[in-house]
Parts: sequence; structure tokens; C-alpha cells
Amino acid sequence: MSAVELYTKGTQVWIPHAEIVWEAAELLEDYTLSKKSISVFTASKETKVLTIKTENDLPYLMNPRILLGENDLTALSYLHEPAVLNNLQYRFCQKNYIYTYCGIVLVAINPYTELPIYNIDTIQTYRGQSLGNLDPHVFAVAEEAFTKLEREQRDQSIIVSGESGAGKTVSAKYTMRYFATVGGSTTETQVEKKVLASSPIMEAIGNAKTTRNDNSSRFGKFIELQFNKQFHIIGASMRTYLLEKSRVVFQAPDERNYHIFYQLCSAAKKLPHLQLDHQSKFHYLNQGNSPTVAGVDDSKEFEETVIALNLLGFSEKEQDDMFKIIASIIHIGNIEFTDSIIKVENEQDQEGCAIKQNDKHLQIVSNLLEIDEKEMREWLCTRKLISMRDVYLKPMSVQDATTARDALAKHIYSALFNWVVLMINRTLESEVQRHRFIGVLDIYGFETFEINSFEQFCINYANEKLQQQFNLHVFKLEQEEYIREGIEWKMIEFYDNQPCIDLIEAKLGILDLLDEECKMPRGTDSSWTEKLYGKCSKYPHFSKPRFGTSAFVVNHFADKVQYESDGFLEKNKDTVIEEQINVIRCSTNDLVRKLFNPESQKLAPPRTKLKVISAKPMPSTQKTHKQSVCSQFRDSLNKLMTTLNATTPHYVRCIKPNDSKAAFEYEPKRAVQQLRACGVLETIRLSSAGFPSRWTYIDFFYRYRVFCKSRDIIKTDIKKTCEVILKKCIKDSSTYQFGKTMIFFRAGQVAYLEKLRADKLKECCIMMQKTVRMFICRKKYLRIRKSAALIQRYGRGVLVRRLAQEIRRTRASIKIQKYVRGWLKRIQYQRLRRSILGIQTRARGFMARLKFLRLKQNAAAIVIQKHVRGWLARRSYKEKIRKIIICQSAIRRYLARRQYKKLKIEARSIEHVKTLNKGLENKIISLQQRIEGLNKTNSELKGYQNEVHDLKLKLQSFKSKELEIKNLNNLLIEKNKLIEKLEADIKTERDEKMDLINEQDRIKQDIENQQKLWSQETAKLREELENMNEIVRANEKGAEENLKVRLEEEKLLIINETDSDREAYQRLLNEYHNLEQYCEELKSQIKVQGYQGLHKRNISDLSSISAIDEVLLTANVPEDYGYGSVRSTVSNSSARERLEDVNWKVEGTSENHTPSTSDTTTNQEVEASIEQQIIDVEPSSDLTKADVSLVIRLQHKLSTSERERLRIQKRLDELDLSPKVEKAKTEAEYLARISEMELINSQLNEQLIDLQNSIKEGNGLQQLHKQLATAQNELQRRSEEIIQLKSILAEQTNNMKTILNSKTHTGEYINEDGELAQAYETQKTINKQLELEIQDEKAKYLAYEKELKLEIEKLQEDNDRQQRILSANLLGSGQTQEMAFMQFEINRLTTENLDLRDRIDSINENLRKFKKREKLLLKKLKEAGFDLANDTHIKTNGAVITSRNEPTIRKKDRAYLGMFSFKQGDENIIMKQLLNIKPRTAVTLLPGLPAYIIFMCVRYTDYINDEEKVKLLLSSFSNSLKKIIRKRLSDFETTALWLSNVVRLIFTMKQYSGEKAFQTNNTPKQNDQCLRNFDLSEYRQVFTDHTIWIYQGVVKNIREKIQSLIVPAILEHEEIPGISGNKPSGSRSRLGSSSSINSPTGSQKPTTLLLQELTNHHKILCYYGVDAGIISQIFQQIYYFMCATSLNNLLLRKELCHWSKGLQIRHNLSHLEMWPREKNLDEAAIQSKLQPIIQAAQLLQARKSKEDVESICEMCSALTPPQICKILNLYTPVDEFEKRVPSDFIKQVHAKLQERQDNADHVLLDVNHHYSVRIAFTPSDICLEDIEIPESINLPMLVKL
Repeated sequence: MSAVELYTKGTQVWIPHAEIVWEAAELLEDYTLSKKSISVFTASKETKVLTIKTENDLPYLMNPRILLGENDLTALSYLHEPAVLNNLQYRFCQKNYIYTYCGIVLVAINPYTELPIYNIDTIQTYRGQSLGNLDPHVFAVAEEAFTKLEREQRDQSIIVSGESGAGKTVSAKYTMRYFATVGGSTTETQVEKKVLASSPIMEAIGNAKTTRNDNSSRFGKFIELQFNKQFHIIGASMRTYLLEKSRVVFQAPDERNYHIFYQLCSAAKKLPHLQLDHQSKFHYLNQGNSPTVAGVDDSKEFEETVIALNLLGFSEKEQDDMFKIIASIIHIGNIEFTDSIIKVENEQDQEGCAIKQNDKHLQIVSNLLEIDEKEMREWLCTRKLISMRDVYLKPMSVQDATTARDALAKHIYSALFNWVVLMINRTLESEVQRHRFIGVLDIYGFETFEINSFEQFCINYANEKLQQQFNLHVFKLEQEEYIREGIEWKMIEFYDNQPCIDLIEAKLGILDLLDEECKMPRGTDSSWTEKLYGKCSKYPHFSKPRFGTSAFVVNHFADKVQYESDGFLEKNKDTVIEEQINVIRCSTNDLVRKLFNPESQKLAPPRTKLKVISAKPMPSTQKTHKQSVCSQFRDSLNKLMTTLNATTPHYVRCIKPNDSKAAFEYEPKRAVQQLRACGVLETIRLSSAGFPSRWTYIDFFYRYRVFCKSRDIIKTDIKKTCEVILKKCIKDSSTYQFGKTMIFFRAGQVAYLEKLRADKLKECCIMMQKTVRMFICRKKYLRIRKSAALIQRYGRGVLVRRLAQEIRRTRASIKIQKYVRGWLKRIQYQRLRRSILGIQTRARGFMARLKFLRLKQNAAAIVIQKHVRGWLARRSYKEKIRKIIICQSAIRRYLARRQYKKLKIEARSIEHVKTLNKGLENKIISLQQRIEGLNKTNSELKGYQNEVHDLKLKLQSFKSKELEIKNLNNLLIEKNKLIEKLEADIKTERDEKMDLINEQDRIKQDIENQQKLWSQETAKLREELENMNEIVRANEKGAEENLKVRLEEEKLLIINETDSDREAYQRLLNEYHNLEQYCEELKSQIKVQGYQGLHKRNISDLSSISAIDEVLLTANVPEDYGYGSVRSTVSNSSARERLEDVNWKVEGTSENHTPSTSDTTTNQEVEASIEQQIIDVEPSSDLTKADVSLVIRLQHKLSTSERERLRIQKRLDELDLSPKVEKAKTEAEYLARISEMELINSQLNEQLIDLQNSIKEGNGLQQLHKQLATAQNELQRRSEEIIQLKSILAEQTNNMKTILNSKTHTGEYINEDGELAQAYETQKTINKQLELEIQDEKAKYLAYEKELKLEIEKLQEDNDRQQRILSANLLGSGQTQEMAFMQFEINRLTTENLDLRDRIDSINENLRKFKKREKLLLKKLKEAGFDLANDTHIKTNGAVITSRNEPTIRKKDRAYLGMFSFKQGDENIIMKQLLNIKPRTAVTLLPGLPAYIIFMCVRYTDYINDEEKVKLLLSSFSNSLKKIIRKRLSDFETTALWLSNVVRLIFTMKQYSGEKAFQTNNTPKQNDQCLRNFDLSEYRQVFTDHTIWIYQGVVKNIREKIQSLIVPAILEHEEIPGISGNKPSGSRSRLGSSSSINSPTGSQKPTTLLLQELTNHHKILCYYGVDAGIISQIFQQIYYFMCATSLNNLLLRKELCHWSKGLQIRHNLSHLEMWPREKNLDEAAIQSKLQPIIQAAQLLQARKSKEDVESICEMCSALTPPQICKILNLYTPVDEFEKRVPSDFIKQVHAKLQERQDNADHVLLDVNHHYSVRIAFTPSDICLEDIEIPESINLPMLVKL
């Protein structure tokens, strides 16, 4: 099809515009080849006429509306500049998307505001996703690089470029953050922190304010992140390029020098030795007249710089020296020169310059640099000239001296910059051998200013090299794609900037001539320019400017740039007077001497694997070997290109949308300049030159199957069907190609197919509308006709009945008149009647005929008009169609003939070229592939060689960590600071005593006043009581309902609070186990590697170790040394400490610290105790009451557990703060104080009762006086006791002091060396400490007693209230109770039946074994010659062989005690055998058999009361369990097996603990078997922690299995392929992207596979006897994971957000909703976890009009406001018939959502969120005495008792 045919009336096009670059317009007429102009109507409401000379002058066509906002610019049907610009503007301004793909390039537009799209949830969502699967993001590019690093084992690079202020540094920072997050563990992310910590330093010394950016990087850097073989980050390095040294001495208007200078000036008061002042007083800092940056505080920035320096290992001495050097540069700028006459002996005076003797800045410079001031003064004004024989000293003029001074300042700053980079690299690097690396290049983009100098030339030269590499890489990817698909293609022409590069770097090029001119003695900028004019004019990219001879023009790939040659030679030479350098080199400052030592630049970090220094090396002292700046830059650039060419590049192009730095404002002019400069438009041009649009065959068929009939579809060959469709639609076969898996289209062809498809669908729609409208109208007509007939029938009936009635009345009146008037009037009446009737009849008939005639004429006229108009329209239409067809046929015939001739000529010419070049091109490609393979093999061999050394260095770092752990015990000293706080508490207690005295006086007055008011209030209260009784009777029912609602709300609130606490605890527990596992791995590595050499610590190690210490301090990682003694239940000790507060370390003793078992009530125990209370209230109630009291139990359990938790938490906090004393003494004092307080409390209660009684009797005042007198006497008695004690203590103290101060021989002997005085002072301090401790404990126990009383009162109130509610609820319907009872009985009988079957199976198996053994014995006896018939008798019942003549011995059935005995030391063997049970073997055994065996062993230790034995047994089980779980955590069957057994062990320990709460369902024999000596509640908590750990491992295993199935099953699967439709995105595969993960469906549906996986895991959990409640909680967590994964994926995939996809998602979710119901799980709880994704699918299907705002907000209650707005913004129609969501509608929805109370601000769900685990107690009905140990377990050391 010819492109001209698309230019028809109404077509949307783009035309140039002066302000907005491109403007939308609409064609007002059809275009033909004969026309020379065409009229358009622009978006600005103007009509313009465009001149068309050739087809190339035609305006660009606009893409279809449904392609607006595409993620990939290459997916647009029409690829040209206005389409790119418009798509970027729409995404950036309308949708606020800052990232867009352009082939392999990620275009990033700076939003100038913070966006919440870089959190950890976003990183996890992009992890594992192929490039292009989700919305564009810098994380997607980073993931692509990381994935290729893993798969292809090849180094990667990410090239971030853009002009100043475009956001390059931020993009590079987020890229490194992604790599650090996915590339290592917690300790390994310290490398990323160090790299980010280097940013403030590099920004301070390398960034400055320019006219375009307040924080512009004036250098380029290349950061390498180094990975080991496990692809964990082990180190980093940095290279820098082309620091802008001229900025040190000169700044343009509105610009600043480097930030570090202003930061030091802001810190002048903190650093007085630098002698700095305000920046406006220094020449190097005030030239730009812009000393500040808006919104930036230089003093705070300086503090951040210092913090970063400390973090990266810069010592204080190095920092101080560094600041001295920077300050000296500032002062050098203020050294002033004056003209003077230099007098020389025996010679003529010379003109020169001098520095004032009192120049303070020169003195400061000398002091700061620690150099000789006199020599520096001399060589700043004098230059040494060396000839062949003599040496001359030549005075310099003021201008020359100033230039030399500035050169020295630049040289010093450059040397310092390089040293800082070197130090940072030493800190970032690792001693471990790197395996691969990912490089992040943050480099300046193409620059052009009004005046362009040497720096811009170098920058643009670097961009030319990078652009060439970019073009070659894009071309290579296109070429590989075509070869892979096996299509015919011709060489794509692309812009090759090699001629421009040759102009710059070739022989006799610009750089060569510049170096040559610099070597000339009298070379100048003008002479160099003349040489350029003479030598470079032959290059097409070089030209002269129109005016002047001091500039030259280079035609770069982005634009023509005019360079001013002034200063080129000076900047290239970078000349510094050697004598000045020698003076500085003689400095006494170590850092200054190191900077200018020629050997210092050769130093490299020890054992470095990659020598990484600044790309610009320091100049050497030998002038003859000194390289020019351009030569150095060229060499470093070539090295960079070599590095990049050896890697797989990825590109990020940063765009600056506006110069005003306004958020989300887009200036098309600025944007199009940068798009042209960064190569984005070149990528578009390369793509459009080939086949930019690609469709897979199946997608193409689903999209365009409307073009073929059913008979044309070949179901077995979709490719053939697609060929049929294309032959019908596109006549020109050269516009498309058939590949192996895809169809390739030229630019514009997809848009043409979309136009044809839209026309076809429009015709179908018109046909359907026509038929439906006809049906509707006909149906309406028939309904109206029927209604009219009915109305007429009933109307006529009414009229006739009315007429009949009138006639009857008339006849009656006539009859009356006849009889009244007589026969005389009858004849007259009849005559008159006949006349009247005749007149009426004819008049009515005449009127009716007139009316009928008029109606008939109108109807006939309408029919005639209809037929006439229809005939005229059909005739006109046919005539026009005939003419159009004739015209079209003629034009098409003419165009076809011309096209045929043109194609024929092209075929003849191209065919010959193809045959010649075909073989050569294939050879080139094959050679390139072989070279790449050899390089890859070579790099892998080098990596294997360095692996051993890498592991050695790891060992050294791990050894140092052990030494640091020992220092943690010193933290206990800080608790002594709490003494002052305790003294303040004593003072507070004294004040409270005074308040009590004042309170007594106030009570006296209150009692007198109340006695007067009581008599008045009594009558009022009686009246109010009567009124309240009436109100209570009326509102009794309503009160009960309100009480229920309130109870329900309180229950939910308490549940939520408890869940949050449980989640936090379990999260910490999970982190603890992860750290413990990490430590185990480190220990195993140390054992394998062994110690090799000593550890050498460097700066990097110090920072790493400090970071690891921080992790260890915050993680509270315990060491498992077992558990201590188990106390008896009779012992009295304090409550168990929390797991976080247990001291797991052993110091000074060989005994292991063990948590003491106590009576602390856990949440499960509280639940059981509440159940017991309820049963005690109704002992006669049967099991059907369980459901009725469920609400009460839950509420009471949660409230009690919450109070208990708060009480224990507060108590533990107090214990942590209080001083530690001996345990026995403390308990004795506590008991004494408690008894005393109870006695006082009882006395006070008695006094209060007496006072109340006396008030009732009327003598309350006397009783109160009596009590006050008693209290005063008691207070006086205690005061006297205190005074006496103090006097005794003072007397003893004086006596001691007298002895000590006496002059006698005895006193001197006693007080020799002052030892006794010291002992006395020490004892006094100890006494004070003990006194403070006693007072502290007293205050705490008073508060503790008060809390207990309040809790008792609350519990009593709750108990009364619960009993009332229970008694009311137990009167429920009998039918519900019977159903509950039946359900319970069914479950119980089913369980018993299964247990009996298991027992029968085991008995049958034993019987079979015995029979087999019997046969073997009989056979052996028979072979031995025994006569079995006469001598023996086999007892079948007892299997006992007895002699016939001997009496029979019958073995009695023993009464087993239900325990297993074992010997001391067999604990480890028992646990080894139990824990090594294979899962497949365990399936055949009793569920939970290992748990029963362990508990039966525990019962034996309790039976013999051996505390040490039970400690060893349980500790051995705990340690062995942790080892086996760590080893087989990835084995799902093993984790399921031990999850079941540990839970069963916890339940068994509860059931036989002896606590009434857990004995409700026990048999009498089970109660007799309860533990009698030990309380194992603490071990239950320990095993509960193990259960949570195993539970999380089970969940993790399931998640890993189903993760790859979630998105295909929920989001991508279509029950009917193609029903959801898809946009004409062209299905362009991501060039250079890693291969997408194939859908795991295979021959089955993804939903079926997902459900199969869930079913398999559910079966395994059931097989191993996991508790049903825990299984439900596991799948609740899994369903949340599926919901979070699918929703996060949906929120980042625009192509899934449309109506039909929402319908399909809802259908897929219905399968998941049915699954819990089929498995009898907790359906409501599990399905509730899918609500967010369900509501998202409903949102896609919902109507989106203004009337639906409120309904949408109500429907999406589980989604956050950002998620709802995100989905609405992503909503994209798949056809033009559907409209986009208006922005006004989204704003209304957002405003409505702000009314929510609990507005969350997160967009993505946390995939790693874990719900808390509840382990509800479930008793077992298995009798312990019936349990036998099968032979397969092999535990002969256990003996059943």
C-alpha cells in the first residue's frame, strides 16, 4: 500500500511549530499526487496550507489514540520525532511516568520532586522479571544487567548520560542501591553504603553550581561493583575523568566554585587555624557573584562531608591536612602582585613584579602547607630559564605571575582530587578476587554554550566515542534479531560518526595539531587555529566560522558547535613552574609531600585485582615525558571504551524537562535538543529503517482474525493463516517479512492494519446496530399499535354504553310525556323528533367523513414522501459510488503500474548485490561470534584461578569478628548511671508523704460538707432511682444489643493489638534464625578452609567490622549452649525472662545457663484457663456449649494475655534498670516487704470499714479523729526510730574517724597507708548502694502490688460480666446446639475410627511378622530332628512353645506406665535416631510418634525426679532439631514432618502438665500420668519458637514452588485464547534483553498447575498429621503472597489494565476461591487475603463515570488510595471504541478517598509480610501406654515401663 493513500480527509498529522516544535493538525481534504498543497486545521484553531513538492514534504502521520502513552517508543506504529516527543510528554505530564523505553535505551526525565517508586517493595517486584514485562524503571535495567551477569557470566555496564541537571547521579545511585539489595546479605550491603557515602565527598570536591544546575558534576566517573562467584557484592572501585580545573580559579557569572570551598568558609569558626572568612572576601570564590545555593546550607553539607570522610576511613590527621590544602588554595587566590623594578648586581635593572612583605595570605599559605615562605615568595615572581650552558632567572610580569599562581592552585587541587579518589578506592576495594563486575558510568552529556572552550571540546569528543559505540551496539542487536528469525534483510544505513572522530584524533587531526603546537616554543592559539584551517579543511565535519579567525566549527552527531580557540594551548599544556612544585615538595606536611612525590602515584592498594586510579594521572617532574591534557584524556577514554566494549552495555538517557526546575513541567524545545544529542532519535531512526513492528503469529491471529472467514483458518498451521490474512490486507509483500516465530512489519503497516480493522469492526457494528434498531423500532410499533387498538375498543365501549344510557333516559322521559301530555301532543312530538334525528344523523356523518378524509390524505402523503425520498437518495448514492469506483480504479491502475515498474528495476539491481555479499556477511558474523566465545572462555579461566585466594581472604575477615564479640560485655557498665534517677524517686516518695498529711486535712472538711449534702441528695437519688428503673426496663433489649456490639468491637481491637505484637516477635525470631544460620555457614566455611596466615586489617576491614558489630548489637544473636536445670513446681522464683532478655553467654563457669521453668502463663495457657473457668460456671453443660462461649473465651483470653504481657514487660524493664543483688537476699526482702504491706493494707481496710460504719451511725467525725491520732502516734514512733538509728550510725562514724585521725601509734598502725580509710569509704558507698537498692525494690513492689489489685478488680468485674453473658447465651436454640453436638461427635468418631484402623494395621503387621518367625522356627526344629507332634505344643494365643510333659506358663498382660526408660548419656543417640527418620517412613507410622516417644522419655525423668537428665534430654532435642532443620530447610517433607511433631510435643506437654486448663478432655488415667515434679512451661515457649521457625520454612518452600506460576495463572492465563484482546503494540521484543522466562504451563493450564501445587502441598501436610488450624494459617499466608505478587505485577503492567483482562482475572481467581472450600479449610479467612486483587479486577470492570465515584470508593475498601489511582491511571483501552479514564474522574476519586480515616500511602504490597502464627491447643486421645516403638526407628536403648 502506498503511504499517500493514508492522507485522506480527517487524518491526524503533525506539522512544525516555532514554540512547541510540533503541533497536531487535521487534514481538511484528500491528498493526491497531482496536488502541490494541502490544507490542515491545527490544534490552535487555525487553517494552514502546506506546500508539498515531493512525498517527503508530506506531514508526519499521527499514531492511533490507543497507542498514546506506550511504554516503548519503538512500539509506536509511526516512528518519527513528533511521535516520540508527544508520547514522552503525555507520559510525563499526564501520567507522571518519568521512565520510558526506547528500544534498548531507558529514557529518564527528571521530575524535580521525590517519587515513592524506589522502596524495597519495588525492588522485590522487579527482581526476576525480564526487561519489558513491567513498566519502565531504572530497576528493570539494573535487573537486566544483573540477570545477564548471572546467566551469561559476562561483565555488564550501565551507561548513564545526560546534560547537567538531568538526574544522572540519582539514577546511578538507585542503580547501585538495587545491586546492593539483590547482590548480597545484610553485611555485604555495607559496600553500597560506602559507595553512597563517597557521594557527599565527590560532590563536595567535584560538583559546583552552574547556570543550568545547582549541583553540577564537573567530572565523569565510572564505578565498578565487583561480585564473587555467588554474585554477592565484595567491593567497588571508581575512575574519574576530566576534572574541570579551570573552575578553581575562574567562574562565570551566576556560577560558583566547587562546594568544598564554601563549606570550609561556613565552618570558619569551627576551624580557626585555617584563618578563613566569608566567601565574598576571597578572589577564587566571588567571581561569579553567586556565593549561595537556594535551599542549601553549606555548614550542614560540611558536616555530612566530615561524616562521610569518617565512614570511609579518613583519619582526623588526613582530614585536617586535606582541609589545610583546600584552605591554602583559597588563600593563594588572594596573593596580590605589584609592578616593581628588580635590581641585579652588575646588570641592568629589570621590570618585574613583587609581593608585599606584609601579605598575610602568603604567610597563611606557607603555614598551612608547611613550606618555606621566602622561597615561595621568590618563585611566585621569578621564573628559571635553562639554556645549553647557563641558567637564567627572569622576573615575571604581573600578568605572568598571576597566570602561574592560578596554574599552581589548579595543580594542587587536581593532585588533592586524585588523592581523595585513590583513598576512596582503597576503602571500597576488597581483598577477595572478583569474579565479575557491573560498571555504572555517570558521564556528562553533549554540551554546547554560547562560548565553548577546551572543556566542552573534550566532553563532546567523549560523547562522540560513546555515540559510536552505541550505534554499533544497536545495529548489532538489530542484525542478530534478523538472523535469529531467518528473514531476508538488507544493510541498514545508520549515522557513522567515525569521520568526526577521525577529525579529532587521527594523525594531523585537531588533537595532534594541538599537541604539536604546544611543543612549539612560540606556539599560540591563533597559529594553531590557522593550522587547523589549513590541515583540517578536507574533513567534511570541519568548517570555519562566518566571522573571525579565532574559532572553528565541528559538526558533531548532535549539532554544530563553534569552539573559541582562546586558552586551548594553555589548558592543554597545564603548565606549572617546576620550582614552585619543588618548594611544595619540600613541605614538612606528610600529605602535601605525598601529593607531589612522583613515586606516590605509582602506589596501589595491596593485593588489588584491578588497578583503579584516577583516569587522569599526575603530571611527572620530567617535562620531556609529560603528556598533554588531551593526550591523557584520549588514553583514558580509549581505556574506558575498551572496558565498555568488553561488557554488555545498558543505556540510561537522562532528560532535563525544563530549565526552571519545576516539577512535571515539560518544555518541548529543551527536550528535543537532548533527545537528538543523546541518541534516542537515532535509535528511532535505526528501528524505523528496518522492521520496527513485530508480532508473534498467535497474537497476530487473535488480533486480526476478523479479516478471514472460518474456512480460511488453518488450525494446524497458524503461520499459514497469518499469511492468508496479510495477502488479503496488504498487497505489497515487501512491507512485511515472515520470521521463525514472528512477523516483521515496516513502519506504518500496523497502523494501516489497525485502520482496516477499525473499519471492519465499524461495519460490523453498523450492521448490528441496524438490525437491533430495526428490531427495537418494530417491537415498539407493534406495542403502540396494540395499545391504540385496546384504547379504541374500550373508548368506543364507554361511548356506546353512555349513549345507550342516554337513550333509555330519553325514552323514559318521552314515555312520561306521552302519558302526561296525552295523545294531542304525540303527533307533534313525533314529527319534531324525526326532524331532529335526521339533522343530527347527517351532520354527524358529514363531520366524521371530513375527519376520516383528512387522516387518510395525511397518511398517503407520508407514504409518498418516504418512497420518493428513498428513491432519490438511492439514485444519488449509486451514482456517486459508480463515479468513485471509476476514479479509484483508474488511479490504482496508474499507481500499480508505476509501482510495478519501480519494483522491477529495484529487483534487478539489488538481487546482484545480495548474491555477492551474502556469503561475506555470514563469514563476518561467524568470526565475531567465535571471537566472543574465546574471550568469554579466557575470562572464565582467569576467574577460576583467583577463586582460592578469594576464599582465603574471607577467612581472615571472619576471624576478626570473633574478637569483636568479646567487647559486648562492657556495655553493662552503663547501668550505673541510673543511680541519680533512683535518688529522684526517693525525693518523690518524701513529697508523697507530705501530700498524705495534707490529704487528711482536706478529708476532714469534705466529710463535714458531705454530711450536710447527704440528707438533700438522698431524696433526689430515690426519685432518680425510680426513674432509672423505668428506663432500664424499657431499654433492656437495646442495652443488650449495644453491649454485644461493643464487645465485638473490643474483641477485634484486642485481637489486632495482639496480632501486631505476635507478628513483631515472630519477625524478630525469623531474623534471629537467619542470622544463626548465617553464622553456621561461616563456621562451616572456616572449618573447610582452615586458618591460612595472619589477618591483615586495612581501612576497608575496619569499616566492614564496625558495620558487622552494629548488626550483631542490634540482632541479639544468641548462642545455643543448652538449657539449665528444671526447677520443681514447689519452688518459688521470679517469672521467666523474655527470650530477648536471656543472657545466652557463659562467663566464668562451665555450667550452661538454662531458662528456669516457671508458672508464667503464655497465651495458650490463658486460653485453656479461660476454658476451665467457663466449664466451672456450667459443669453440667455438654460439649454443645463450646460454640456458644467462643466469643467470651476469645475476648477474655486476649484481654488477660494483653494485661499479662504489659505487666511482664514492665516488670522486666524494671528488672533491667534496677541494680542486681543476690537472689536469695532479694527474695527474702521482697517477701518481708510484701507481708508488711499486706498487714498495713489490711489495717487500712479495717480502718476504712470502721469509718464507713461510723459515718452511717452518725459518729464519723469522732472515729476519724481517733484514726488520725493513731496514725500520728505511729508516724512519731517511726520518726524516733529513724533518729535513733541515725544517731547510732553517726556515733560509729565519728568513732571510726577519731581512730583514723588519731596521732597515736595504734592509730598510725591501723591507718597505715590510708588503707582503713579507703575501706571505710568503700563500705560506706556499698551501704548507700544497698540502701538505694532497698528503696528501689520497695517502690517497685508497691507499684506492683497496686497493679495486682487493679487487675484483680478488673478480673472480678469481667468474670461477673462474662457469667451474665454466658448464662444469657446458653439459653440459645436447641437445634443449633444439637447440630454442633452432632458435628463434634462426627469429628470425634472419625478420629477414633482412624486411630483404630492404624492400630489394627499395626497389629496385623506384627501378627504377620510373628507367623513368619513361627514358620522359620518350626522349620529349624524339624530339620534338627524334633518330633513336634509328641514333644511340643504351640500355643497359638501366646506364641509360646512348651514341652508336652511340662506345665504351661502363661504371660500376664502388664499394666504399662506410659514411659520409656533410658540410660544417662543415651540422649544424643536417641535424638539422632528419631531425627534421622525418613519422611517416607514416618508416613507409615503413627502421626506424631517421635513427639510421643520424647514425651514418654520426659515422663521417665519426671518419674525418677532427675533434673539433670531432663535438661540434657530436652536440650539435645532442641539442638538436634535446629541442626536437622537448618540442614534440610529446603526439604518440604522434612519440615512438614517436624512441624507436626513439634506441635504435637507442645500439645502433649500441655495436656500432661497438670494444669486444669488443659485437663478438661483428659481421661482419669491421663490425669494420673501428668508430670509431678517439673514445670516445662519455658520449654514449651522454646519449642513454640522452633515451631514458628519451621512454619516459616514451610511457607517459604511453598512460595518458592508457586512463585513462577502466580502471574501466568492469575494475570496472563486466558480460558479462551484471545478473548481479552491486546493492543497493537507491535509485540516488539526487547532488543538485548535476557530471554524471558518461559511460561511454566506446558501442556496444562497455569491455573491447573497452580492448584495442583497447592493440592500436593496440602496432601503432604495432611499425610504428616499437621494440625488443621496450622494448615489453614499456612495457606492464608500463601494466598496473601499470591495476592501481593499478582497485584504488584498488575500495578506495574499497563497492558493488563483494561476491561476484558479484569474479566479474565476475576475468572481465574474464582478457581482459587473454590479451592479452600474443597479442602475444608478456613474459607473466609483464606479468601479474605485475595480481596485486594479481586477488588482490582472489579475496578477494571466497573463503570468509570462521575456518578460511579462513590460506588468505586466503597467497592475498593481493601485497596489503598494510591493503588486505586494507579490502576485508573494505568487503565488503557485495547480498542478505539473504548474511552480512556478522564483525569477529572481520577481527581474526584482521589478527593473522595481522602475522606477515609485509615488512608495508607503505599502503592505496592509487602510480599514478605508474615501474619502471626496462632497455635491453638488440641488434646490427643491416644493413650501413652499403648504406644510401641517400631523396629524401623531402631531405638533398642529405650525400655517401656
